[in-house]
Amino acid sequence: MGWKRSERLIDMTHYFMQHPNTLISLPFFSERYSAAKSSISEDLSILKDTFEKQGIGKLVTIPGAAGGVKYYVQVKDNMVKPFVEELCQILEHPNRLLPGGYLYMADIIGNPVLMDQVGRMLASKFSERPIDAVMTVATKGIPLAYATAKYLNVPVVIVRRDYKITEGSTVSINYVTGSSKRIQTMLLAKRSLDEGAKVLIVDDFMKAGGTINGMISLLKEFNADYEGIAVLVEAEDVPNRLVDEYISIVKLQDVNVESKKIKVREGNYFSKGE
Repeated sequence: MGWKRSERLIDMTHYFMQHPNTLISLPFFSERYSAAKSSISEDLSILKDTFEKQGIGKLVTIPGAAGGVKYYVQVKDNMVKPFVEELCQILEHPNRLLPGGYLYMADIIGNPVLMDQVGRMLASKFSERPIDAVMTVATKGIPLAYATAKYLNVPVVIVRRDYKITEGSTVSINYVTGSSKRIQTMLLAKRSLDEGAKVLIVDDFMKAGGTINGMISLLKEFNADYEGIAVLVEAEDVPNRLVDEYISIVKLQDVNVESKKIKVREGNYFSKGE
């Protein structure tokens, strides 16, 4: 018994969502639905128009015998601006102030719905780049890294500050923190990355960028390179920042401990091209 077109469209949409950045051949869908290639091509045309119109993503057809179709996650700025505005309001709540002027963000980072949206936004900026892995440093950046990697369909590489016996052989470097100028150590398991890998670096918070700069140095030990840098929150107007090119979702403008006022605005996400 064959599939109705409406059934095929629903199932194909679900399949693409579960397999972003994956080349899928037309014969695969033909066999899956017992349908002619011409019918599958018409289905794909419908999905392509709908995906782009609704800001779901982009379907790209690759010609040739070894070709097929790929789904890239994309979001429209006007569809996520309200989310970023809401996130700014959440971060501006005075109850988030911690001693020393730090912000409590564990509930945001631990919220799977919020992280999924942020991960989708970040993946959208890098969906068509040649990325082999998403890298972050333990521990707060891990939820964001997994959310982003999900939409890029690549593994997560976790940099640690202390050795774990379960990591096996590791490569370690010393780096200087950007704000306090302290020397710290970070390490990565040798099996984590292949030589020449292209990596997207993500983190939950960036001040001067010392930690991210350390990860860039660590990548060099693997003869790997970073394809981009993305952060959830960046501190604004930081002198001598060690990182120039990056994408941020929101900017922390000011923290007044005495008046318990926090100013947050949207980051450079909407001004950075893909």
